[in-house]
Amino acid sequence: MAIQLSDRFNFRRLLRFTLPSIIMMIFTSIYGVVDGFFVSNFAGKTPFTAINLIMPFLMVLGALGFMMGTGGSAIIAKTMGEGDKAKANSLFSLFIYISVLAGIVVAAIGIAVLRPVAILLGAEGEILENCVIHGRIILMALPAYMLQYEFQSLFVTAEKPNLGLIVTIAAGCTNIVLDAVMVGALSLGLVGAAVATAMSQCVGGLVPIIYFALPNKSLLRLGKTKFDGRSLLKACTNGSSELMSNIAMSTVSMLYNYQLLQYAGNDGVAAYGVLMYVNMIFIAVFIGYSVGSAPIVSYHYGAGNKDELKGLLRKSVTIILCFSVSMLVCAELLAKPLSMLFVGYDEGLLELTLGGFRIYSFSFLFAGFAIYGSSFFTALNNGVISAIISFLRTLVFQIAAVLTFPLIWGIDGIWFSLVAAEIMAVATTSVFIFAKRKKYGYM
Repeated sequence: MAIQLSDRFNFRRLLRFTLPSIIMMIFTSIYGVVDGFFVSNFAGKTPFTAINLIMPFLMVLGALGFMMGTGGSAIIAKTMGEGDKAKANSLFSLFIYISVLAGIVVAAIGIAVLRPVAILLGAEGEILENCVIHGRIILMALPAYMLQYEFQSLFVTAEKPNLGLIVTIAAGCTNIVLDAVMVGALSLGLVGAAVATAMSQCVGGLVPIIYFALPNKSLLRLGKTKFDGRSLLKACTNGSSELMSNIAMSTVSMLYNYQLLQYAGNDGVAAYGVLMYVNMIFIAVFIGYSVGSAPIVSYHYGAGNKDELKGLLRKSVTIILCFSVSMLVCAELLAKPLSMLFVGYDEGLLELTLGGFRIYSFSFLFAGFAIYGSSFFTALNNGVISAIISFLRTLVFQIAAVLTFPLIWGIDGIWFSLVAAEIMAVATTSVFIFAKRKKYGYM
């Protein structure tokens, strides 16, 4: 029997409903990691460094789709909870159409400023040219990339998380196969990896357009709409925390790369790239659970079911705690094999990466709580608090730590900085959840 947003959720039902979103996010992260694996092992350290330098900028632009997806799905689910399905479909269509137009405009701007941005990030010589080549190819598919992010949330709102998972797997397999052919077999290096990624994003972004444009059995369908500036602004406000989170993480990644260039040279950037690839996969579990559970929270908030909100919060904290402990254990056990997978060909780089991994992995013990807290307030249509949590977690705390800790502990201070930032973010999230308990009735 299909699980509906209106159901009452126990642990089993909650995990079943969110599992496709978790797997979807993990798979999205894995096929992003595949690029790094093939480029590092088949093209070399220089192209691998170039990808790690320019990728944060590309992720900032793609995050606009995540903003519209999470913010828009909260409004759509709340509207469905209020019983107005026609308006929900109209809003769904509006958000998709606006995203396509925004993607085209942002892609054009990104291509125009790509070279000066790469220079600003510290790229020069061969690394600079690799950044520009890789970035331009990726940006050509930016509208589809934004839609792919957006539909990861909207498939859940449409009560079709399994279909969203299938589309993500199809996109991921496209990337993996093309990487193996273009980078591994044909030795096209960084260009081949970029083309593989762009093609996979087209699959992930355009296939859902076709599905929702045709008659389907989901709660949502693309069709006629009318401009609703207020709802569009509300969606952007709701999703601003997710946008801020992605922008801040990318900005901080640029700062980390800069600091590592000063303390460890190009090897430091390459080592950080490995940690970021692993981080993407582990954090994807928390993001996937948050994305999968958010429409449930929005629906019951719209329907006024405070008892269900209480149960959802309690169960979610328990689930995230179990995930967190498991991830810390796995990260410590897998530190060496995962590091060798990417940089086993360079003993010095391997040692640097492994040392960072041992410290960095403790951040997984805390990260999930702040990620879920931010998503929880987005689902409650409180984009302001959600944005504050994300802003502090991904920008303020990390920048403060990464600028000061290395002065005391050297390069180890760079790895310690994220752990400290996550601890401070958990404390901040706890304060907001306790402060707003009476307003929303979830405690």
